[in-house]
Amino acid sequence: MPYFDAASTAPLHPVAREALLASLDEGWADPARLYREGRRARLLLDAAREAAAEAVGCRPDELVFTPSGTQAVHTGVSGALAARRRAGRRLLHSAVEHSSVLHAAEAHEAAGGSRAELPVDRTGRVAAGEVAAALGTDTALVCLQSANHEVGTEQPVDEVAELCREAGVPLLVDAAQSLPWGPVPGPWSLLAASAHKWGGPPGVGLLVVRKGTRFAPQGPADERESGRSPGFENLPAIVAAAASLRALRSDPGTEGEAARLRGLVDRIRARVPELVPDVEVVGDPVRRLPHLVTFSCLYVDGETLLHELDRAGFSVSSGSSCTSSTLTPSHVLRAMGVLSEGNVRISLPYGTAEAEVERFLEVLPQVVRSVRERLGVPAAGGGEVPAAAGGAPRTAPAAPAAEPAEAAGLVVDALGKRCPIPVIELAKVIGEVPVGQTVTVLSDDEAARQDIPAWCTMRDQEYVGERAAGRGAAYVVRRRA
Repeated sequence: MPYFDAASTAPLHPVAREALLASLDEGWADPARLYREGRRARLLLDAAREAAAEAVGCRPDELVFTPSGTQAVHTGVSGALAARRRAGRRLLHSAVEHSSVLHAAEAHEAAGGSRAELPVDRTGRVAAGEVAAALGTDTALVCLQSANHEVGTEQPVDEVAELCREAGVPLLVDAAQSLPWGPVPGPWSLLAASAHKWGGPPGVGLLVVRKGTRFAPQGPADERESGRSPGFENLPAIVAAAASLRALRSDPGTEGEAARLRGLVDRIRARVPELVPDVEVVGDPVRRLPHLVTFSCLYVDGETLLHELDRAGFSVSSGSSCTSSTLTPSHVLRAMGVLSEGNVRISLPYGTAEAEVERFLEVLPQVVRSVRERLGVPAAGGGEVPAAAGGAPRTAPAAPAAEPAEAAGLVVDALGKRCPIPVIELAKVIGEVPVGQTVTVLSDDEAARQDIPAWCTMRDQEYVGERAAGRGAAYVVRRRA
């Protein structure tokens, strides 16, 4: 069964498996002890640290191992902010950071600090100019991922790192997604990563604090890992993580494999919109990770789509709100302003066969068509969905009091309907409205706030805006053509 979710966790690298098994025999003792078994364990830990540091591009004494990538981020953020408390308490981060950064920012804000979110463009990329404009004398730390975990867009880390260096502000880079493909450029100050993203075992992260960066570990003091990651080290997993990362770096075929996977992703990016009507491929088409592609399908229930692809033999993930118990769209897709419904993320692991990608391209159109048919959407795309397909009740043309006078028009009641029904109901009636007139969609689904404007962009209609309406919101769309 093709596994296309390496961005969540990569399959265990063969070198990691061998190193893990070997270190279970050799590395079980306490590396802090002076007897023979302890010394042997210490040698393994030091060798793992040196190998990881070489792959990252830092000194061994700048790198510590943590129980996870999330823990590395939390430790890095809290330690850097605490050390710069006198300089300021303002944290800057992009709107598309991993949840571990966002949660650390929330904790900082709850403790009396402040934070500011850096916007991204429609590809999910931060502009270096936005960072320069946001840097202030009270800025304590900037957090920026090297590449996005949902859409693959690479960030201008080297430019931002230089700006931060000139301003005297440390930059923490979340390199979880990019480190398997190469070191992170630029004069960054802190870096966090997670071993299971590059084929190491889960339960190992790494945190780098470069010399000269002020850092004050928070929480009870501990003598292990320079006091930055308390507790007994999981030495067998650490050895396996470092061995697999070193194997990727030293293998002359890694660069070729990245190019091969990029070619397969390019094929998916080009073919999916040709094979499936009403699809938006998101993320930067050029400045991106080689193995990752994300697209969203109009008029599709994301959860059903993933289940159907799983039944067809493909393991993929999604940022759609209708695949989440919270019914909240991905914060990454929301910040980008792109469609979230029917979202599919494909991230190819090393060694993915070309035939598997071709079979996926054969299966996907049939799967999407079947999901749309169940929702009353015609199999053929391209136009609007006919009103005859049925759906939510509508009212006569009306102009609610809080709505601009020019926005008077047809009102569709999609309250209680979940993604993607509100958008489907909008598409069913837009053709009935004279050009220049409006449709108002009533919805209490949070995804509608994101998907209706995205639908307007895709269908060349005008999104007028929204207003509060009882237990939901009213979204106004003007027909252009």
